[in-house]
Amino acid sequence: MKKFLQLLSLALIWLLILAKDVSFPQTNPEWINFTAVNYIQALVIEADYIWVGTNGGLIKLNMLTGEKINYNRSNSGLPNNNVLAISIDEQGNKWIGTGGGGLAKFDGINWTVYNASNSGLPDNWVWAISIDLQGNKWIGTLEGLAKFDGVNWTVYNTSNSGLPDNWVWAISIDLQGNKWIGTGGGLAKFDGVNWTIYNKSNSDLPDNDVRAISIDSQGNKWIGTLEGLAKFDGANWTVYNTSNSGLPDNNVLAISIDLQGNKWIGTWRGGLANFDGVNWTIYNTSNSGLSNNNVRVISIDLQGNKWIGTGGGLTKFDSGNWTVYNTGLPDNNVLAISIDAQGNKWVGTGGGLAMFDGVNWTVYNTTNSGLPDNDVRTISIDSQGNKWIGTGGGLAKFDGVNWIVYKTSNSGLPNNEVRAIAIDGQENKWVGTSGGGLAKFDGLNWRVYNTSNSGLPDNDVLAISIDFQGNKWIGTGGGLAKFDGVNWIVYNTSNSGLPGNVVLALVIDSQGNKWIGTWGAGLAKFDGANWTVYNTSNSGLPNNDVRTIAIDGQENMWIGTYDRGLAKFDGVNWRVYNTSNSGLPSNYVYAIAIDRQGNKWIGTDGGGLAVYCEGGVILDINEKEENPIPKKFSLYQNYPNPFNSSTIIEFELAENSDVKLELYDVLGRKLRTIISNELQAGRHQFRFDAADLPSGIYFYVLSTNKFIESKKMVLMK
Repeated sequence: MKKFLQLLSLALIWLLILAKDVSFPQTNPEWINFTAVNYIQALVIEADYIWVGTNGGLIKLNMLTGEKINYNRSNSGLPNNNVLAISIDEQGNKWIGTGGGGLAKFDGINWTVYNASNSGLPDNWVWAISIDLQGNKWIGTLEGLAKFDGVNWTVYNTSNSGLPDNWVWAISIDLQGNKWIGTGGGLAKFDGVNWTIYNKSNSDLPDNDVRAISIDSQGNKWIGTLEGLAKFDGANWTVYNTSNSGLPDNNVLAISIDLQGNKWIGTWRGGLANFDGVNWTIYNTSNSGLSNNNVRVISIDLQGNKWIGTGGGLTKFDSGNWTVYNTGLPDNNVLAISIDAQGNKWVGTGGGLAMFDGVNWTVYNTTNSGLPDNDVRTISIDSQGNKWIGTGGGLAKFDGVNWIVYKTSNSGLPNNEVRAIAIDGQENKWVGTSGGGLAKFDGLNWRVYNTSNSGLPDNDVLAISIDFQGNKWIGTGGGLAKFDGVNWIVYNTSNSGLPGNVVLALVIDSQGNKWIGTWGAGLAKFDGANWTVYNTSNSGLPNNDVRTIAIDGQENMWIGTYDRGLAKFDGVNWRVYNTSNSGLPSNYVYAIAIDRQGNKWIGTDGGGLAVYCEGGVILDINEKEENPIPKKFSLYQNYPNPFNSSTIIEFELAENSDVKLELYDVLGRKLRTIISNELQAGRHQFRFDAADLPSGIYFYVLSTNKFIESKKMVLMK
């Protein structure tokens, strides 16, 4: 009987191993987007909060505590992440103008969207919003000016009114209720009946492209143009430019006036200027804490603090101190993603490197770190946790404190443009470059392989992967190469089933199959003998230009394409995610990484970073708390997986339990007991060392008296 029970127990464990994981419904959102907010384009203050319009969504920022709430297309009713204008009415409703999504009204709970197809809004690009004393909204668009009283729309354009140009950039309303309208064709004054136009030919306005208007306590209009700043008192004009004043740049984008009557002027390239009517004081990145010299918007709170939106983020100036607010992802062009053993996400962008721990962002760029270039193309993490970062300006090693940079001028790196990095079982770094071939670096010595000294088919090395036997598979601009350390085998369109010679992506699954993404020719699977090609004509692949591939714990393939979104392939069925049917922020998918919770971290071009998980995203922020008691038992996917020598296994216990964590091979034989102890309720993390095991597929099984679950791990040396 005892023998029977043991066999039954083993059979049950093996059934769990063979069965697919089951996902249970969760309340978490399935999509979360992180978008760069480098460009601050609108600011409005409401009590202790400032509402910040960015190119990556809307932020509600507590000015006292620094706490912020982000609103974007994936988590709210915001119709477009490019927020260009914000105004708040007497009821506290936020009116939000976007670049391409129209106008949104947000009452704190509900969103109402007005666009060119469902309302009288003349165009979906909303650049300016102003609200008069009667509560009418005056809305500047690229197709004219709109007045909205909450029910009716009235549109003014060049064909039905005195508006001089349909591109409306700025609106300000004086104490008499006159609307002062800045357009691409001059300045207009509208009293509700009559139009008065000021331009270069009939006034001293320095330029017809009017980008900013502010009105001081004496009723003077301060007008920002592309050719300087003008003051207009209703009769006389005074013009300030770089040749006759302290104005640092003639392209004036923003004007705000403080309680002392000082004018704070934001310029395109010259930073921030303060003008008290006599003296000019200039603040820029070289003499102050201003984050960027491109000043787009300025708002002043009741304490006199200046909130300055720039092309490099948000800055607060209290006349003594500067505070820069880190807004997260540094750039919306996400080119690489890697996840370390602690679950931190390392994100390479066109604007630097970012680390996200589930709560906080840390950004590294050429100005605040040893990063050699802000164009980060690839990231790989070694067994000691060092980050190896390939950029457009060299290779960097970062241990969390120190930076070591390798360039052609100080090392054997053959080209400074690094496109791919892979690390083998001996901790050698294999570095693919653009035009310089492949380099092997053992920490001391460099060896370079190129078309003149090896079987490498092309010197543009775009992807590298290492199989169970230690063979290097190298994707190039001239085909796929296999290198065993001595011999080269080249696969191309003329001698194999490879559908295209430009190989952009390369991964190896647990069976050793190579999955190869090509430029314009589709996806190929190669088992060492046979080729299977998937393209738009014979499968559900949405585009033949495959930029990235990742494999999840269930062996599903996640395939990022150029301009057609993300595809999931389970070996039989295809499912495509794009901007029209999901929370994917851009159809240009350049990077994918999968964490231990099964979240897909998706890097896009122009849309930033997206996180997707069927059933709900778990960002793992509970790690920041002191071991909270989980609501259920859980076993997580080990990370990294595949792994070399060591990996992290995590699990959660809903109560104090006798725990066994055991390792099995593919035949169901128990190899070792990793844990056999009574453990307290909470989250537990264990580093498993497999240095003495051969490469292959293994299963780890967690069992308590109330729970049993298994996961598959792949050891690649």
